Amino acid sequence: MDRDTWGDLAVLSTIMEAGGFSRAAPILGVSSSALSHRIKALENRLGVRLLNRTTRSIAPTEAGERLLARLRPAMAEIDLAIADLDAARGRPSGRVRVTAHRSAAFELVLPKLKRFAADYPEITVELVLDDGLVDIVAAGFDAGIRRLPSLEQDMVSIRLDDGDTLAIVASPAYVETFGEPKTPQDLAAHNCINYRYPTARSIHRWTFERGGQTLAIDAPGTFVTNDIDMQLACALDGLGIAVALSRHAASHIASGALVSLLPGWRSSVPPNHLYYAGKLNQPPALRAFIDAMKTY
Repeated sequence: MDRDTWGDLAVLSTIMEAGGFSRAAPILGVSSSALSHRIKALENRLGVRLLNRTTRSIAPTEAGERLLARLRPAMAEIDLAIADLDAARGRPSGRVRVTAHRSAAFELVLPKLKRFAADYPEITVELVLDDGLVDIVAAGFDAGIRRLPSLEQDMVSIRLDDGDTLAIVASPAYVETFGEPKTPQDLAAHNCINYRYPTARSIHRWTFERGGQTLAIDAPGTFVTNDIDMQLACALDGLGIAVALSRHAASHIASGALVSLLPGWRSSVPPNHLYYAGKLNQPPALRAFIDAMKTY
């Protein structure tokens, strides 16, 4: 294999991991048009089309997918070999790609990034915010952070927190107009602001606990979103009753902009977990990030 072909195969792999030419361009330090020309040249040399392109997206052809399926393990082995050299020098380096849902990114990862950058200046952290579930291996991530009660068997999971409590809130104007629910069942007569999970596409069921009793309901409502900040904003605007992380709603409740509803009923979400593929030889950069998330 000539050097140009090998280099272009690495470029192809990066483009697909990044999700397109424009996203791969800053990673590789060249323009998206230059990347497009390189892939066209690669396709001409190999005599087969590897990518289907539209003005908005790219996707591998059947031949491209077969090629990528064999390239990824080889690229991973090369990354490990280079990581071993870094370990021999005694300083982890390279890139760690992490996917996390929005609240985990801001509340669990961000507070640790400054210290991590000081401790490991040769490691680049790429943090991708995504509230959906992600196959980290297929998507080219080293690790993910989600509220997952269970994981695939080949994943290692580390618990990062104790979970979160939820607040049921509405604006004072909404409560004055439509009244205050006294029990979870009373929500059936109200307009609730619902959340749709990006991956499963199902709507979140509102769950309550009290005295050993657990109650789950499908809250009725005329507005659905896939963003927790939008849920809270709608409640502040008087659109209806929302469920929000207690710490996100706390300042609004303290200021009187929101009213906390259903006292005595507890609602919560599972703990956050850091998860990664259970390989025997983890790259030093990933090991450093995992240790930082556990100990910082």
